[in-house]
Amino acid sequence: GRKTQLLKGLPATSTVEENTAAGVSVCDFNVTVSPLSSGVAILPTIVNSNPLTEAFDIESKGGLEYRVVTTGNPVLDYETMPKSFDLQIFVEDTTGRTDLNILTIRVTDKNEHPVFRGNMAIQTLMIYVLEGTRPERIYQVDAADPENAKLRYSLLPATVPFLITESGAIFSTKEFDYEKDPHCYFLNVTVTDLDGLNSTKTVNINIININDERPYFTTKQRIYRIPEEQSPGTIVANITAKDPDDEDSPSRLFYSIQSSDRYFSINPSTGVLQVTGRIDRDALPLRLHPHISLIVQVEDSPSNGHASEVEITIVIDDINDNPPECSPSTFRKEINENAAPGTILIGLRNYCKDIDVDPSNNQFNFTGLSGFGSNNFTLDSTVSGRLVMTGTIDLENPANPGNEVYALTVRVQDIAHPNYSSKYSFQIVFDNIIYIYIRIKPVNEFFPVFSTSSYVFNVSEITKVGSSIGRVHAIDKDWPPTIITYSIVAGGGTRDYTNIFWISPTKGHVEILARLDYETTQKHIFTVQASDREKFTTASVTVNVLEVNDEEPVCSPNFYSLQIPVSLAVGTNINGFRIECQDRDSDPRSFRYFINEGNENNHFTFSPSAGSNTSRLILASRFNYESGFDTSWIYNLRVYITDDNLLSVRDKTTHLIETGTVTLSIRVIPNPTTAITTTPSFTVVTRRENLYSASAWYVPFVVTLGSLLLLGLLGFLGFLLVTWARTCCLPTGKAQRTPLVNAPEKKKHKEDVVVTMTKLNTVFDGEARDPVTGRMYEFNTRSGARRWKKSNEPLWPMLAGQVTSSATDNSGQETDRAEAARKKEPSEKRKELTVAIKPATKPSADSG
Repeated sequence: GRKTQLLKGLPATSTVEENTAAGVSVCDFNVTVSPLSSGVAILPTIVNSNPLTEAFDIESKGGLEYRVVTTGNPVLDYETMPKSFDLQIFVEDTTGRTDLNILTIRVTDKNEHPVFRGNMAIQTLMIYVLEGTRPERIYQVDAADPENAKLRYSLLPATVPFLITESGAIFSTKEFDYEKDPHCYFLNVTVTDLDGLNSTKTVNINIININDERPYFTTKQRIYRIPEEQSPGTIVANITAKDPDDEDSPSRLFYSIQSSDRYFSINPSTGVLQVTGRIDRDALPLRLHPHISLIVQVEDSPSNGHASEVEITIVIDDINDNPPECSPSTFRKEINENAAPGTILIGLRNYCKDIDVDPSNNQFNFTGLSGFGSNNFTLDSTVSGRLVMTGTIDLENPANPGNEVYALTVRVQDIAHPNYSSKYSFQIVFDNIIYIYIRIKPVNEFFPVFSTSSYVFNVSEITKVGSSIGRVHAIDKDWPPTIITYSIVAGGGTRDYTNIFWISPTKGHVEILARLDYETTQKHIFTVQASDREKFTTASVTVNVLEVNDEEPVCSPNFYSLQIPVSLAVGTNINGFRIECQDRDSDPRSFRYFINEGNENNHFTFSPSAGSNTSRLILASRFNYESGFDTSWIYNLRVYITDDNLLSVRDKTTHLIETGTVTLSIRVIPNPTTAITTTPSFTVVTRRENLYSASAWYVPFVVTLGSLLLLGLLGFLGFLLVTWARTCCLPTGKAQRTPLVNAPEKKKHKEDVVVTMTKLNTVFDGEARDPVTGRMYEFNTRSGARRWKKSNEPLWPMLAGQVTSSATDNSGQETDRAEAARKKEPSEKRKELTVAIKPATKPSADSG
């Protein structure tokens, strides 16, 4: 790569006009090489351009002379493309010398013709105008000048009833009549710029016809003659009409017969009058009046159009219309396949006759044997009409079409003119028509054959009873195919079920009648039989039972009742309860435990919650009845045990998951009832609640009355006691005051009763506050035993209210009193007795 000047004439600047065609030369230059060079190694090449373009290329002029030409791809456009391009031209000779120079090409502007836009730019514009439309604007021409010059519009020829405005709007100048005016106008729309350059486009304006004229008949003939007994579809006449609205095109007219008629019909589109029913000249009413009159109407619209009517008369001519008649009208014959050729099937002469009286007209013969497969039969003569087999018919032969029934047609024809005939056809039924059916009776020659000698079906053990698990299929080569029935002839049962499987007798579908169980039987083998009533064959069927997760976890116990104290510690295994689960088709680690119902405020849980076949019931959170957070004292838990613990989240959406259930009833034991210490004559017991029906109004009345009477009695007894003390005991003397100070000693017998009560030597491992009294008490979390916690707090502020509540339920005093006595320590009871007695003796001390 030594740098030297090889490109002569470059760098340079050149110009080119926009829209220049491909191949136009833009710039010429030469290539010079050193004397040591043998030529150009790399021809001059445009290696880059700014902006990037493919609009230019380099061509050789011969020797070392070259030129830059336009490619036409893309065509240069001054208005939309860059105005200048810098082309980098590279060349290299054989000695390795290179040169790179720039050719600058400037695009110059050129005045261009105006251009049409929209539909006029891509096609000949078609405009449609309805006849009778008032003059109005019919189109807006869209054109533009590349140089944005102002444009002028003109319209040729000037004689047309249209004009164009300065803005390019085309207007009609008259109301058109399709029947009088030209149907099409060709307009040349020219658009011209200020320099006189113009463009022209053709606009095709079509006048659209509307329905405003009444049609008229063009058929002049009104009377037609036809013979009787014409076949349905026979054309009688072609009624034609025209509509002035459609003079230059086929009329869209609709024809109809207005009068009632059962013999003829008219094509509503073409006006062709045809025979539709049998016309019998010898029957009434045509016997007396052989003329039929029809009122034909033509309309130019199927509804609310213009219409015209014409009367057509049809004369019916009599003919020799008594063809030969045969009775019965149907013949049926059955022969075995492979019947011998020459077998006579039927003689038609014995069943046919001609009722014409003239002997020249009652002679007939049998001709025209036809029908599918008629080549297997023949008529031995036209006079006898005997039908004879010509060959052997084997239904299984591939060359045979396989038909069992042949429907043949025989023409029974008059010998005398006009040779009217009757056809025996199996398709169309007329009076005195005979059907000849030849049935080839098949012979059972082949055994049924299964598609395979043994079938294997793989079936999931959870397949529903009644489901189809597969199909066996057998074929019989006999033609026509015989009905094959299927049955199970051996196997297909177990110790518990005689028949586990059922097979469709006609379809061969195998269905299950009992639930399959992989854990019991993994494979069933039985034999099926295919029979065509005369011959049979058998095949073996093997059903492989596929294992799935269809066994639910079974847990013990599945129902249990528990009782726990309200203050049971969180994390405690409730009453040591645990469940053990088994699953016939799942790993013990696949179990997962969760409480789905009844676990209000989530007080209970299971540990471990997954991965084991055993789990314990744990108290997860404390109870809180004082604040009202908890309201229920009995929890009926519905525990679900699933076998999906070893499945991933994605597998849980696709795999079958079974669930077992356990029902637990947990009763929460509330705090012990607060008991008030007893007096020498009675025991006061405080109950936490007293519930009664609102309708029992007498209950609070009786309780209140009883309380008042009891308070009155206590007051009276106190008054008597004070009076007795004043009269019997002197206030002076230390010896006399001592018994009063030691008055509680008189209640020693009551303390003895308390001491003799059973003392529970229990370890109290928990404590709680009584919601009624506010006092603290101790309890055992396993047995539920409780006692008041030792305290110097006096009970006197509670005594007045507790005395009133003690009378609310006399029936429960003894029970509550006994329970309170069992739950108190003797020392605590003595302390409460002392506190309760002192207020009673205080008046005596004051009086002394």
